[in-house]
Amino acid sequence: MRVRNFFLATVSALTTTLLASTSWAQENLGTLETIGKPVDGLMGWQPPVTEVARDIQSYDTFLLWVITIISLFVTALLLICAFRYSAKRNPEPATFTHHTGIEIAWTLIPVVILLCLIPPSLTLLFKQMEIPEADVTIKATGNQWYWSHEYVDHEFGFDSFMLDRADLEEYGYAADEYLLATDTAVVVPVNKTVVVQVTGADVIHSWTIPAFGVKQDAVPGRLAELWFKAEKEGIYFGQCSELCGKDHSFMPITVKVVSQEKYEAWLDGAIKEYAGLPRSVQVADANMNKVLEVEASNN
Repeated sequence: MRVRNFFLATVSALTTTLLASTSWAQENLGTLETIGKPVDGLMGWQPPVTEVARDIQSYDTFLLWVITIISLFVTALLLICAFRYSAKRNPEPATFTHHTGIEIAWTLIPVVILLCLIPPSLTLLFKQMEIPEADVTIKATGNQWYWSHEYVDHEFGFDSFMLDRADLEEYGYAADEYLLATDTAVVVPVNKTVVVQVTGADVIHSWTIPAFGVKQDAVPGRLAELWFKAEKEGIYFGQCSELCGKDHSFMPITVKVVSQEKYEAWLDGAIKEYAGLPRSVQVADANMNKVLEVEASNN
């Protein structure tokens, strides 16, 4: 009986310590403004906080103007033709079968329009697909139905599950953030390049944060990459954006962007909590690699 009681007490103490550690890791980030989330009754984009997101929204606006002008032009032509060539005003229909000038015009004009759309489109595509050197590398794995996030450089990771409605206040989220908030959040420093390696453990998922302008399918057996550099501290929400099964709607993503100082404090706490690789060891390894490179170049 004494052994049993001692065992239960030990398990209880360890559980309490783990929960306290998890709470510390989340609560000590301070109060953050929620920026990237959908809002009832509003239309349009979420506020962009990366260069890529701003470029996407700018290109979308440019396309909207082009489409609007084309639509108005085509509508005007339809109205003119309906009025000018109605049976009442044109009792004797024309007998010609083609008009070379018009056919050349309606072929060349769309070609010119498409050629004007290609350069900004390719520029944006290359900016998204050319992955820069990472300050922080995170591996995101889609599961049925939750996300796992691994901080590759520090060899630790955690699972992120959607919070129940009753738990939102305890974790510091608002009531309207149900279906968006998770029990553990991805934490990254502001104004740093974050590279996310994306894959799937079972079926195809998709890692998406609209305010960052990123979306990447998570395909089992493949490792894709995306990157972002968030320019404003705050909380940003995303969701799986590839239909992946019955609970597809219940695997959100939460990202907290914090200052470098808060990130380092959180990282040290997370390394202890999840038994990761300490930052001091990583710095020592990096310095040793530099020494070896210098010695190799001298030889």
